[in-house]
Amino acid sequence: MLGSDAVLRSLELEGVDVAFGIPGGAILPTYDAIARGTTVRHVLARHEQGAGHMAEGYARASGRVGVAIATSGPGATNLVTPIADAWMDSTPLVAITGQVRSNLIGTDAFQEIDATGITMPIVKHSWLVQDVEELPGVMKAAFHVARTGRQGPVLVDIARDVQEAEFDFEYPDDVDLPGWKPPHKVHPRQLREAAKAIAVAQRPIVYAGGGVLNADACAELLELVDSAQLPAVVTLMGKGCLPDSHPLNYGAPGMHGSKFANWALNKADLVIAIGSRFDDRVTGKVSAFAPGAKVIHFDIDAAEVGKIRHAEIPVVGPLKLALAQLTAEVSAVAAEGAPDRGPWLRQLEDWRERFPFRYAKAEGVLKPQTAVELLRDLAANREEDVIWTTGVGQHQMWAMQYLQCDKPRSFITSGGLGTMGYGLPAAIGAKAARPDATVVCIDGDGCFQMTCQELATAALERLPIVTVILNNGWLGMVRQWQEMFYDERFSQTHLTQVAPDYAKLAEAYGCAGFTVESEDQLEDALSAAMSAGRSAVVDVRCDAEEKVFPMVPSGAAAVDTIEAPGGEVMSA
Repeated sequence: MLGSDAVLRSLELEGVDVAFGIPGGAILPTYDAIARGTTVRHVLARHEQGAGHMAEGYARASGRVGVAIATSGPGATNLVTPIADAWMDSTPLVAITGQVRSNLIGTDAFQEIDATGITMPIVKHSWLVQDVEELPGVMKAAFHVARTGRQGPVLVDIARDVQEAEFDFEYPDDVDLPGWKPPHKVHPRQLREAAKAIAVAQRPIVYAGGGVLNADACAELLELVDSAQLPAVVTLMGKGCLPDSHPLNYGAPGMHGSKFANWALNKADLVIAIGSRFDDRVTGKVSAFAPGAKVIHFDIDAAEVGKIRHAEIPVVGPLKLALAQLTAEVSAVAAEGAPDRGPWLRQLEDWRERFPFRYAKAEGVLKPQTAVELLRDLAANREEDVIWTTGVGQHQMWAMQYLQCDKPRSFITSGGLGTMGYGLPAAIGAKAARPDATVVCIDGDGCFQMTCQELATAALERLPIVTVILNNGWLGMVRQWQEMFYDERFSQTHLTQVAPDYAKLAEAYGCAGFTVESEDQLEDALSAAMSAGRSAVVDVRCDAEEKVFPMVPSGAAAVDTIEAPGGEVMSA
């Protein structure tokens, strides 16, 4: 067969059912192979960045590897942002790009760029394929590396003449990667030490992150928390790995996390970090973070353990296996007696009651938090699963604070890279992965305008999603910083609430459009959008001056929290 057909047969054999991309010259033979026939559904994006974020949303919603396809030159460079996003958030992604013919590589040929060189710092591995006989082995290796160990993106750059070459296709049964040996077991002595530390801790706290979701270890985490009665905080990227409604889940810590979650971490005597990486958005000033705590750090990636905060007990290995074994060890040790943690749990409950999320309602002003709360309540009444995606900024933090996610893979956002424009295409990818779910993107007006062209993809590919724009007319998070830390010098952040008219824009793309200008219009518009039967956009024109609280200023200790100034107490 041709190399182009071999690409598709490889995808089929890897179980890929959907790929996202845009054709172009250097990848054209592979698109011709798509026309000749494949079981892989191709979703045509309007921009390669959109295709990459769709593949990420697919991966995050399904737990499978996402696939994005682009041509050489600008096609490949437009994939750099989603590749970097996948790298920062450990999302399994195979990016397939076309390259100029082998004899033209290095000549500055039309649309030639060094795709493997450009992406080298942000991929787990990359391949430039110049021999068609290598293609099946490379494809096998690419999927293996993307999904094993700490998951992440890989790049396969394929010369056009390789796609056009004929050869005898044979897909390998396994991979031969001598340097790739991710851990597959956990050292029993580390587990015993961890269990002993948990058994004697008076103020333990679990600090769970996105690694729990990637490891499919949510059930094991829940069993550990329940059996050992361990309180927990869950990061932005981990949201949903432990049900938000669980009484021992104290929510998200960090810059815009709750005061009680930050205090729980920082007043603990034992921090049990599971699939989390002590990101600066959580720790604040590292030297002041959890100063009296011993740290147990569970992670599949040994390079993360001790990178930011010293771990007295490092535990490296697959989290699903590690947590199951830890639960058994903790149960065995606990039989010998454990300290009374009643005072600690009562303290946490006291903090949760005293410091809920707050915002002040005002007559005639629609608050963005009100819209998120109503969305949460509407979702709770639906029979099907609801998957939330977000862009990045204020709306993302309000979604984190006020949405309730009780199932894994129900909250999809850009964490480490903080990519504006992520939410809409990620929602399309999530819908492709789980067509029976209702997918809602909570977006900001700044983020939405970065990738709104993908509404055409949602409409024409029959992947209906609901986008709710918390439209405050500003680059809201930047405006908040300018107001609080730059003496209200609002430089280049005013977008206006009227340009464009988002409802009309949605209708131009073949979607339903709604405009909400007051709180009494809100419920009808959101309900109509969620039952429209096609993609819908709701323009919620909300308070331009509302800020995200609580807030830990940059460089401050995580316990130095700026709270919402007065007002009605509202709790998630």
